[in-house]
Amino acid sequence: MADAQRPIAILAGGGALPGALIDALTRRNVALRVLAFRGFADGALRRRADASVDLLDVKRTLAHLASWQPERVVMAGPVNRPQPSAVLSALAAYRNRRELAALMASGDDGLLGGVVRLLEENGHQVCGVDALAPELLGREGVQTNCSPDEHSLRSIAIGMDLLRTVSRFDAGQAVVIGGQRVIALEGPEGTDAMLKRVRFMRFTRRWKKENRGVVVKTTKEGQDFRVDLPAIGPGTVVNAARAGLDGVAYGAGRTLVINEADMLKEANRRGLFVIGLSANEVDTRDSGR
Repeated sequence: MADAQRPIAILAGGGALPGALIDALTRRNVALRVLAFRGFADGALRRRADASVDLLDVKRTLAHLASWQPERVVMAGPVNRPQPSAVLSALAAYRNRRELAALMASGDDGLLGGVVRLLEENGHQVCGVDALAPELLGREGVQTNCSPDEHSLRSIAIGMDLLRTVSRFDAGQAVVIGGQRVIALEGPEGTDAMLKRVRFMRFTRRWKKENRGVVVKTTKEGQDFRVDLPAIGPGTVVNAARAGLDGVAYGAGRTLVINEADMLKEANRRGLFVIGLSANEVDTRDSGR
C-alpha cells in the first residue's frame, strides 16, 4: 500500500473527542480507520467505526492495525483503568512478569506509556490528537463575554502553579481554587466528577456559596502529548456553573476544546468566563503574586 493511501487509525474510547477528531479529519479528506472500544465508545461512534473490540483484546487490536497498515495511530477518548488481573492476563503474551509488575505499579501515565511502547514495537507510529487536528486545541485569551477579574486571575495563577508542582506525582490535570485555597484536585475520577464533588461541598456547606472559585486545567510538565491530553467542553462549563464557580481557565495550545461553539454559548448564557493562558502568561502572573 502506498504511503499516500495509508489511513490514520483512531483507537476510540469514550466522550466526545473521538467524534470531533473524526469530523476534523474527514473535513480534510484524510483516510481513516476507526477502532472503537466496547463499553466506552457510544453507539453512534461504534456505528461509524470500522471495527469494535474489547479494551483488553490486544491480539485483535493488533490484528486490525496490521490489516489496515495505518500511516499513524492516535488514541482518542478516555477509558477506565482496568483491573490489575485483567491487564496481567491481556498482556501476558507481550510482556514479561517484571515489566507487567512495573506497569501495574505505575499511574495512568505509566500504563498509557506502556500501551504506546507496545504499539511502536509492532511497527506503528503513534501520534497525538494535537498533531493531527491542531484546530481542536484551545486558543489564547478570553473567549467569552465575561472576563476574569483580578481576584480570579490570582486564583488561576495559583491553580496553574499547583498543577506544575504536582506533575511529577502523576496526579490529575485539573484543580479548583477558591481565593488562595485549594478546594479540589482531580484524581482518577476525572474533571466532571471532581466538579460534582465540589458541588457537594457547596450543598453540605463545607464550602459556602459566597466563596468564589475557578477551575483550572492544563497539561502536566513533560507530558507526552500523544496520550491523555486534557480536554474541556460544554459539560465542563455546566458542571463548573453547578459547582458555583466563576469560570474556567485552560492551558492554551495544550488543552483540547470539544464542541467549542456550544461550550462558549453555554458559558455566556450562565455568565461564566472561559480563558486560555499561555505558559508565559502564567509565569508572569506567578512572579507578581
